Amino acid sequence: MSLKARITEDMKSAMRARETERLATIRLLLAAIKQKEVDERIELDDAAVIGVVDKLIKQRKDSIEAFRKAERHDLADKEQAEMQVLQAYLPARMNAQELAQAVAAIVAELGAKGPGDMGRVMAAVKAQLSGKADMGQVSAAVKSALAG
Repeated sequence: MSLKARITEDMKSAMRARETERLATIRLLLAAIKQKEVDERIELDDAAVIGVVDKLIKQRKDSIEAFRKAERHDLADKEQAEMQVLQAYLPARMNAQELAQAVAAIVAELGAKGPGDMGRVMAAVKAQLSGKADMGQVSAAVKSALAG
């Protein structure tokens, strides 16, 4: 079963169980997926759906931070709940050690040396590790691999 089909099935089960918050979040995700499909005139595969989920999670993290600064804990809690629903659709994340090993292997494979190769390495890493690791952590790992 594709990820998109699983999300649709989860929406139906949330409807049956009358889980309004979960249902709203899943509908938001399906709308974002549909919007991307319409904009690009393509059918999204699992990797592209994971990219959409990643983008929505990043938006939630940014919103949580802003709401906490503004002392709006009620809104921050709502965003946190949405983020947890979305995270269920991501594959298992790599830990820091696995990420460092994967980045080191890609750097060695490309023969990259120094910060000037950052863009080339990031493109390769993003292609291989998309959805498996947080891109902020990936960027830090690439910087340290190229520096050392």
